[in-house]
Amino acid sequence: MIMRNTIIGIGEALWDVLPEGKKIGGAPANFAYIVSQFGLRSVAVSALGNDVLGKELQANLDEKKLEYILPVVPFPTGTVQVFFNAEGIPVYEIKENVAWDNIPFTEEFERLAQSVRAVCFGSLAQRNGVSHDTINRFLDAIPDEEGIYKIFDINLRQHFYTPELLNKSMMKCNILKINDEELEVIKKLFGYSDTDAEATCRKLQETYGLKILILTCGTNGSYVFAEGHPSFIPTPKVEVADTVGAGDSFTAAFVAALLNGTSVVQAHKLAVAVSAYVCTQHGAMPVLPNRLRSMDV
Repeated sequence: MIMRNTIIGIGEALWDVLPEGKKIGGAPANFAYIVSQFGLRSVAVSALGNDVLGKELQANLDEKKLEYILPVVPFPTGTVQVFFNAEGIPVYEIKENVAWDNIPFTEEFERLAQSVRAVCFGSLAQRNGVSHDTINRFLDAIPDEEGIYKIFDINLRQHFYTPELLNKSMMKCNILKINDEELEVIKKLFGYSDTDAEATCRKLQETYGLKILILTCGTNGSYVFAEGHPSFIPTPKVEVADTVGAGDSFTAAFVAALLNGTSVVQAHKLAVAVSAYVCTQHGAMPVLPNRLRSMDV
């Protein structure tokens, strides 16, 4: 019997170049690192270039004791220039034709899929045909069994998405994570413009057969739509260092809590607390305090 004990973040692994210097990032890698802090086996899957930035990224993940599968490809390691607007919200300038656009599908990936208990993927790493095909082959190789989570953390960035890509990805997931700005984009793209946020979420849940839909609304709180009534939790007021990786940490903490046997409501509480803490730190991969790692919220 195959042990399904692995949580995967698949997609971009890169350097966020922030005003104070570069920090390791990429939504799937952020997700994998936060999950790993809850005592679960977590693996970041992406690709790196044969360059200094790639070697530094690998060394950084080694230091964080995060497992990874990062084949080296003949493209530069990815970077993202991160600026902040007047409200402190990050604005991204994402370099194209980089390593994580060209993740090869390997026998190692195919074997890994057999042990997956949860996988998180987004839209950004599917902007290029090579990584798009690899991510979808990986999703298709995961056995379709009860208790396996496929999380689409939509992460719309710049112009790197199409209605077709989003539709296909939502058909392949059973948990959808979206923020309020992304929901407005989805409403326009899919003709839901005459519905309010809750009605749109329920429509998406019904259309795509989602077990859970998570809607984050920045400082205005977050919702989790599962069976029964939705859970709403206000966003705590904290002193914000930056919000890079806040959404990724929310998704990671929520999934980790579910996999550790908590209720949806308790998972939501942990996700809010972890996301708030990440906002008080610079970069997307801080070490969580013990009270959060022990799910004491």
